[in-house]
Amino acid sequence: MAKIEIASFNTKAAMIAQESNADRIELCAGMEVGGTTPSIADITAVRAAVRIAMNVMIRPRGGDFVYSDDEFAQMKSDLLRIKDLGVDGFVFGILNADNTVNLAQNSELVALAAPLPCTFHRAFDDVTDMDVALEEVIHCGFKTILTSGCEPNVMAGLANLKYLVQAAQGRIVIMPGGGLRSTNVEEVLRETGAVYFHSSAITDGSDTAVALEVKALKERVS
Repeated sequence: MAKIEIASFNTKAAMIAQESNADRIELCAGMEVGGTTPSIADITAVRAAVRIAMNVMIRPRGGDFVYSDDEFAQMKSDLLRIKDLGVDGFVFGILNADNTVNLAQNSELVALAAPLPCTFHRAFDDVTDMDVALEEVIHCGFKTILTSGCEPNVMAGLANLKYLVQAAQGRIVIMPGGGLRSTNVEEVLRETGAVYFHSSAITDGSDTAVALEVKALKERVS
């Protein structure tokens, strides 16, 4: 049975995810830029409201995934503050200016997060060589990669997602996400053999997951 993670940008979305049988939420702010670090107040409120697993994004701004020394210092500080709030894992990804994986900075954050697991987010979709990046992300100690297969969405990246699942050989979870909906999740599951899937489950133009969509996603991977 595959599992579903719902990107949640507010407490309401997190509660809908839980009530609709999602397995985990990814809590973020900044939906308009693809997700940023949520506030301490929001993390505390969501943690009080839901009991399912909650991973938290660590990303100081939108835009690219190359960070200044000050931004990296902020990421470390944010992670350490959030680590004590009852969260279950972290989501981040740092690249070099040439869109290779920044081994030193990612490894440092993974070490600071321990023993909590870390997901390398869709910064992976910007890498120059996904074979090299896969091995480097594994080397850094991440447990999951959230990716659309280095394409704009999961359907365009279907062949690459299948390849990545096979190349990972169980060493890391490849979690398809990006344009994933109940209308295509069965095909993505069938074609890739992935075991965890990521969606915002937003189908009405709002910033909140739709309960029927979360339920449909879960039913179709079960």
